[in-house]
Amino acid sequence: MASKSALTLDRRTLLTGAGLLGSGLLAGPAGAVTEAELFPVAETRYGKIKGVTWSGVHTFKGVPYGASTGGKNRWMPPKAPASWRGEKECIEYGVISPQVTTDRRSDYSTLIMWDRNVGGMGEDMLSLNVWTKGLKDGGKRPVLVSFHGGGYTTGSGNAPGFDGDPLVRFADVVVVTVNHRLGALGYINLVDAGASKAYANSGSVGLMDLVASLQWVRDNIENFGGDPSRVFIFGQSGGGAKTSCVYSMPSAKGLFQRAAIQSGSALRGQTRENSAKTTAALMKELGVSKAEQLVQVPWMRLLAAQQSIRGSFSPVVSEGTAFARDPFNPDAPPASKDVPLIVSYAKDDAALAMTDFDVDAATVKAGVAKMFGAERAERIYSAYRAEYPNVSPFLIEARIRTDLGSKSAHTQLALKHAQGGAKVWHYIWEWETKGMDGKFGAVHGSDVAMSFHNPRGSLEGGAGSEARRMADLFASAWVSFATSGDPNVNNKVTPDWPAWDPEKQTTMLFDINCRAVQHPHRSLWEMWDEVEPPNAGAGAR
Repeated sequence: MASKSALTLDRRTLLTGAGLLGSGLLAGPAGAVTEAELFPVAETRYGKIKGVTWSGVHTFKGVPYGASTGGKNRWMPPKAPASWRGEKECIEYGVISPQVTTDRRSDYSTLIMWDRNVGGMGEDMLSLNVWTKGLKDGGKRPVLVSFHGGGYTTGSGNAPGFDGDPLVRFADVVVVTVNHRLGALGYINLVDAGASKAYANSGSVGLMDLVASLQWVRDNIENFGGDPSRVFIFGQSGGGAKTSCVYSMPSAKGLFQRAAIQSGSALRGQTRENSAKTTAALMKELGVSKAEQLVQVPWMRLLAAQQSIRGSFSPVVSEGTAFARDPFNPDAPPASKDVPLIVSYAKDDAALAMTDFDVDAATVKAGVAKMFGAERAERIYSAYRAEYPNVSPFLIEARIRTDLGSKSAHTQLALKHAQGGAKVWHYIWEWETKGMDGKFGAVHGSDVAMSFHNPRGSLEGGAGSEARRMADLFASAWVSFATSGDPNVNNKVTPDWPAWDPEKQTTMLFDINCRAVQHPHRSLWEMWDEVEPPNAGAGAR
């Protein structure tokens, strides 16, 4: 039994700790801390930047990699930032591309905290954020560059789910997140609306921003302890689509050496014809008769018009521009033939757009019958119920919809393998989130926080033991891939993960029982092959 004096000491220690926590002094070990230690300075090509050190991790936010995109620079290729004298303070996030915040009334939006894109808005948004343990120390750390999701119109590299701090603590790597032009500011076809050829790249300047961010990494990352010859680009949802596009661009060749596309496989870009229709609608909404007059429209008014017309703002394929071919059509892009690739989706990706959580089996079958007829609908539902006997009809419907929409991922796998270059790996995220009482299943975005080893949000249900285990599993494979181009090298946490091929179709199923499986859920795909749905990706799985 402890003595009275020992109990008193324990109590004093707890009280002292509580006081320290309240004052923020538990951020590091006791002892004197110099200003230089707390606020480190790093060199960049354009000048010195001052960040902040949190318990051994040096963080630099809002670092300029390009000039303002406003005024005469609007819809022009990104320009280098102007050099500066002295030390630029990079402690807080920079502004993000103008966008309409997501609706908090949505359960899914609340789950992923998509309304928390901090930093304000504006056209001087070409900035990136860096997390590292070393500054100019010759560390040669692999560099993980994240392209954020949110389609091509929302999101930012400042969002809570893209915090690089936990991954840098988990493994000795450098993490970079990027802000770039979105929506009408990033993807609009001005030339076919009558603008001069000076605006030839207006439909893909958002992608050109991403290439510019990778050029910044190439030129500066050694000063942050990173290795410019081991750059891993990745993104989920819209970030996966952007990764698909950058993967195909000759201007990005050599700027990255590995890539991963998570629930965002993009096979094609937008056509000039479709984009021209959106541009015409935008001009009409704004009362503008000449395309080049759009340069003078304040960005707030432009954003309001963008929201009003609900047009399609995404990269425009146009010959002779930076984005001159479809990402994965008719083949895998030659520019990245030698770059290993991971392609994935989540088991319940489709649940993000569903709200009928109490739907019954009869209603699900009726919906499927509208596409395939009553007889086939019964067979489809029965096959999924047999494969997943203990889930809600809501999740049965989500899995049917997800599998119908997985053609793009399967096509990317097949085309990349057929190219005969670097290997390609496939995973399905199957761990079901604990947030919102688990009703969303393994929903779209469930793997994002895990790729940052950051299971703290409501999507993961907080940092419970299962979430921490999934973070260890996934981040171990992620870091291995970033380090070597193979998710297995020096990875003692995740089971062996063979590369994908058309014969075995080996897929890693990320769940608590993490395992690599040949032809996963084969009975379902055999059923689909017989039912012959229009979008199931026959021949590519």
